[in-house]
Amino acid sequence: MKTITVFLSDDHAIFREGLRLLLKAAGDIDVVGEARNGHEAVSKTKRLQPNVVLMDVAMPSLNGLEATRRISIEVPGTKVLILSTYSDDQNVQQAMEAGAVGYLMKETASNDLLRAIREACKGNGFFSPPIAKRLVKRLRNRDPRSSNMDGLALTSRQTEVIQLIAEGYSSKEMAGLLVVSVKTVEKHRQAVMDRLDIHEIAGLTRYAVSAGLVECCRPANGPALAEQMARGRATQLTAPGDG
Repeated sequence: MKTITVFLSDDHAIFREGLRLLLKAAGDIDVVGEARNGHEAVSKTKRLQPNVVLMDVAMPSLNGLEATRRISIEVPGTKVLILSTYSDDQNVQQAMEAGAVGYLMKETASNDLLRAIREACKGNGFFSPPIAKRLVKRLRNRDPRSSNMDGLALTSRQTEVIQLIAEGYSSKEMAGLLVVSVKTVEKHRQAVMDRLDIHEIAGLTRYAVSAGLVECCRPANGPALAEQMARGRATQLTAPGDG
């Protein structure tokens, strides 16, 4: 039996621990590495070359959608499965455009997760049933004249900038992280504001939270169930709202 190598990317350490134990029990899956943010996910995936990456959406520094985009380009042999609480149409569409082969909700049953990993390794797509139903419905009702994301799609760099703004970074700090000048950061900030027609930081932060780029808070009930997972007692991956 071929062993499938899997990389975990999620900013909740207890959740990663629970996933690791669940996948280890499968027998044909080997967790080869972990990351707590998008930058780590990209760099470690390039080094480890896993078959499949399980990617959260809302992570600090670099969100999972942008990390997926970079991995799809830089490590094309690795397949990315999104595993997130955020399952709205916008995040699903952006994940597919970024190169993800599937999208799972965090309340997905464990047997569906294992099946998704095996299918992804073969190059096949896999979606949580509620998401799959919505995708089929959208395809049937799609207006070919409509523009992508109503014309509001942000570039890869603009997505990074709005996430960092929402996380409270100054223009100088963003310039250091993105390795660009402060002037370039300000240009990207203004472009984002113009594209979204949002002209204050509070509004941009609300947009980033609603789009799943950052988490507004960490719910009290998430870690408790994750601890049960880590002890092997949970029957599902996590409760809704774990990020």
